[in-house]
Amino acid sequence: MRSGVKITIVGGVLTVVGGGVLYCGYNLVNGIMGYGGSDPTTQAAPVRTGPPSADETTDTATAFLAAWAKGDSTRAAALTDNQAVARTQLAGFHDQAHLTHVVIKPGERRGTRVPYTVEAEVSYDGRTAPLSYASELRIVRGRTTHEPLVDWRPSVLHPQLKDGEYLVTGAAEAPEIRAVDHRGRTLTKERYPSLGPLLDGLREKYGTKAGGTRGIDLHIENESGEPARTLLTLRKGRAGTLRTTLDADVQAAAERAVRAYPESSVVAVRPSTGEIRAVANHRTDGYNAAMLGKVAPGSTMKIVTAAMMIENGVADANAEVACPSTVSWEGYTFHNLADFSIPDGTLTDAFARSCNTAFIKAVKPLNDRGVAGTALGRTAHDSFGLGGDDWQTGLPSFDGSVPESSGVESAASYIGQGKVQMSPLAMASVTATVVNGGFRQPVLVPQALDGRTLATARPLSPSVARQLRQMMHAATVGHGTAVTAMAGVGGNKGAKTGSAEKDGQARSNSWFTGYSDDLAAAALVQSGGHGGDAAGPVVAQVLRAG
Repeated sequence: MRSGVKITIVGGVLTVVGGGVLYCGYNLVNGIMGYGGSDPTTQAAPVRTGPPSADETTDTATAFLAAWAKGDSTRAAALTDNQAVARTQLAGFHDQAHLTHVVIKPGERRGTRVPYTVEAEVSYDGRTAPLSYASELRIVRGRTTHEPLVDWRPSVLHPQLKDGEYLVTGAAEAPEIRAVDHRGRTLTKERYPSLGPLLDGLREKYGTKAGGTRGIDLHIENESGEPARTLLTLRKGRAGTLRTTLDADVQAAAERAVRAYPESSVVAVRPSTGEIRAVANHRTDGYNAAMLGKVAPGSTMKIVTAAMMIENGVADANAEVACPSTVSWEGYTFHNLADFSIPDGTLTDAFARSCNTAFIKAVKPLNDRGVAGTALGRTAHDSFGLGGDDWQTGLPSFDGSVPESSGVESAASYIGQGKVQMSPLAMASVTATVVNGGFRQPVLVPQALDGRTLATARPLSPSVARQLRQMMHAATVGHGTAVTAMAGVGGNKGAKTGSAEKDGQARSNSWFTGYSDDLAAAALVQSGGHGGDAAGPVVAQVLRAG
């Protein structure tokens, strides 16, 4: 008999003797299982049907709990209606969960259900801790044997277990971390709610690298072997300190800014280094859309389109371009907002007022050269580091997609529609590239921690970078679309508004990206309307904190 095993039954005394279980002097296990001798002249008892009786319920539950407590998984499983599964999970109760000195105390039967409490010790790697909980089992009649059996389900072992889950005691998946910003200030999910999913991801990836030590706990694992819930901690791990590139002040401003708009996300990046200063989301689904969102960026994409036009000699910032109220391309008519037009305007004027038609008209000369469908994607990748699926920020992120296009899709892509997709992180990086004069891959965790390879791109030519900054600054003054949103932002500044239509949405998605000195930011507010109306104030609040 295993040391410490005991079963107590309400209304009687149950003791474990040798390999059998005696209940009021009757060998219950042998009786239920048909073991032992019988009188060959006795006529076979009639097959029982219907729900188990009170005696059958009590006797079967008693025998099962006794075998389980002793660690006899084979005998206990034989008393269930799913022997193969029950045998594996019962064995794991002792071998994987490392539970010993098991004491089970049944409660008062309620129909065919028997509640009980389990008291045991969890022992692992020299650590021991007590465990107690309550659960219940139900007795049913076997479909083929007609014998009373335990209705097997994982909750028989523990009330929190679900199908496909197991009890396991061992080292915690990853050590805890104390995340700090670039100045050493502590970052917690309580103070910065948006960082909750990010801090969990950083713990999983960098807990050990940050100098932490794993704890030991009893937890529930799913079918993939991943911890789902911790039930008991035997030894706490030691948290390692993980320095991030975030800035506590900018992060706090980002948290406040997104709370003003539902389904909003914002990212801030330091152009000179690529260091991510803030990541914030305010969404009902908890998704990190700031880094992982895949959404058409609308007119914020005109930053990349303008670079493409200048690089390909289609226009420059001070060159006159046509901005009619509408333009047709292969049977589709594109409009400006409220069908405005700009007579005798330059590319800078068209950019500042977000003239769609001026940028779509760039398709024709590029189409004549046979590069209309590829030129935008090539500039996006080669000059802005977009679309290579190779960013190593420290956590998963989406670095944009500008696939090859043709026909109307090419025209739509030039104004950030069609197949073009971006995340707020990708658009913040676009603006940071303009400010810096060259791409620096965004990072959330310093590269020195793990030596990962960062993505690269060729620098913008000084002329292209200067013209793009000129156009972005023009959007914040005079009749520019970003004037109102950026009015309270100081320093050397620039911006670009955007709105992107999406099927099934009554209002367009609001986009905005801007910079002030050495801080760039981009925001997305889904169904937020015009870029300056919702996303613009979010970005401006973040920039003012920098």
